[in-house]
Amino acid sequence: MSRSSSKVYDVAIVGFGPVGQMLSLLLGRAGHDVVALERWPSPYDLPRAVHFDHEIGRIFQAAGVAEEVRAVTDPVPDHYEWRNAAGEPLVRIDWSGNGLSGWPTASFFCQPQLEAVLAKAAESQPTVTVRRGCEVTDLQPGDETVRLTTNGTDGAGEVRARYVIGADGANSFVRSGMATSVTDLGFFYDWLIVDTQPHEQAEWSPMNWQLCDPERPTTIVSGGPGRRRWEFLRLPHESIEELNTLEAAWRLLEPWGRTPENTTIERHTVYTFQARWVDRWREGRLILAGDAAHQMPPFAGQGMCSGMRDAINLAWKLDLVLDGRAAPDLLDTYTSERSEHVQHAIGMSMALGQVICVLDPDDAAARDARMIAAGADPRTALPPTPPPVLGDGVLQRGPDGTRAPNVGHLAPQYQVTHQGRTALLDDVIGGGFAILTDGVTPLDALDATDRAFLSGIGARLVALYEHDAPVDGYLDTTGGYLSHMREHGHAAAVVRPDFYLFGAATDGPGLRDLVGQLREQLQQPAATADRTPAPAPLTSVTGQ
Repeated sequence: MSRSSSKVYDVAIVGFGPVGQMLSLLLGRAGHDVVALERWPSPYDLPRAVHFDHEIGRIFQAAGVAEEVRAVTDPVPDHYEWRNAAGEPLVRIDWSGNGLSGWPTASFFCQPQLEAVLAKAAESQPTVTVRRGCEVTDLQPGDETVRLTTNGTDGAGEVRARYVIGADGANSFVRSGMATSVTDLGFFYDWLIVDTQPHEQAEWSPMNWQLCDPERPTTIVSGGPGRRRWEFLRLPHESIEELNTLEAAWRLLEPWGRTPENTTIERHTVYTFQARWVDRWREGRLILAGDAAHQMPPFAGQGMCSGMRDAINLAWKLDLVLDGRAAPDLLDTYTSERSEHVQHAIGMSMALGQVICVLDPDDAAARDARMIAAGADPRTALPPTPPPVLGDGVLQRGPDGTRAPNVGHLAPQYQVTHQGRTALLDDVIGGGFAILTDGVTPLDALDATDRAFLSGIGARLVALYEHDAPVDGYLDTTGGYLSHMREHGHAAAVVRPDFYLFGAATDGPGLRDLVGQLREQLQQPAATADRTPAPAPLTSVTGQ
């Protein structure tokens, strides 16, 4: 049986794991026709990724699944600790409370449960089609579309789409159809991953910690509600084959008091941790995301997190391009921004791994002495790493044409009160571009053309007040926004849909220049510059 259609989808996503699910969900919520093609007929039902940070929580919030995700995750109530063989703390990282994005600093989950939430939400979108058991066997990019040849449970077929995203993992088929090269840092370690379900209800304190013992570096973390994960470094005298057995898993768990009488092993497998990235993530109408574009060691828990950042960065840009509100060249900034950012995550993961994976007793003793002398303070005990900032792209420029200082950093999310409702900012304004201002005065500098442009890209104007906000204003409930802006001398800030700072201005004229820069950088086609504004986002200066 052959399955073909004359329909042209906006986007075909190859791979329906967490990154493909998030892309399907975000693009579907934006109203685009999406088809997700997954080679396996049913979801993989065993654990893999287990951690996400506050920024990824905010992405779940933007995708409309915040409460469903919270229901299947464990926020970390305490710290993440590294100990030496004697049990002395080497470093203690505070993971309690909420992070910059208004979500718990760190949360743990079981991937099949998280995928079920994302898949259900994506499949509920009327413009999203998910085809499981459908393998892509060939792709042919053209001037206007990409033709995909498929084969699966419903027979051979053909799918056409304006863009194709390869979210199909480390062995990406889509990547094989591109000419891009790969940078590999040659960082390889084999670890036995053992996912368990303890039979008893217990409080694990600390919830997550790392044993830095040269005899066997071991990771002990949550695997989500009701689950625990152990990770054991393969020693030089061991083969992968002898380590990757159920017998080896039970032998290594026994010193931790885990036996078949009190524990069920859900999965055991040996992973080879790697550090590599693809040098160009877009080639015409083919685009890569997630593990198809990069892999990293798990020591900072940023593998899936990085894929989710890919998804939201790419989704808002594709949304504008597909609707003709931005030029296709905007998609080139996806590589430049995300590649540099993910290299920070890879570098941090490698730096942590080089501390953890020490097998020489003398080297371990020297490491322990240094870190204990530093008081287990991560700011001094761990290797310095650069801040996570976007590479060059859709960011404010200075007078000399280079990127302005301090742009490309993650912007915070605080609670605001608007028309009697108090909630996190994104829930109140509905996401998208946000123009935050200290009161209404900076907005007076924007003319009708500026406002039409902002309305056309779905921007929200948010005039903030510290008290006595007018009916169409926003009360800065916790004082977080205005204190941050005033500390930096900013009267206005433009925050992108992926929550990164596009730029800031000290006054109204500066805000108008900032909006002009955004228009120019989106390369908005002239035919759409004067189009009738999209409904609703900007019927007043504060976004009502």
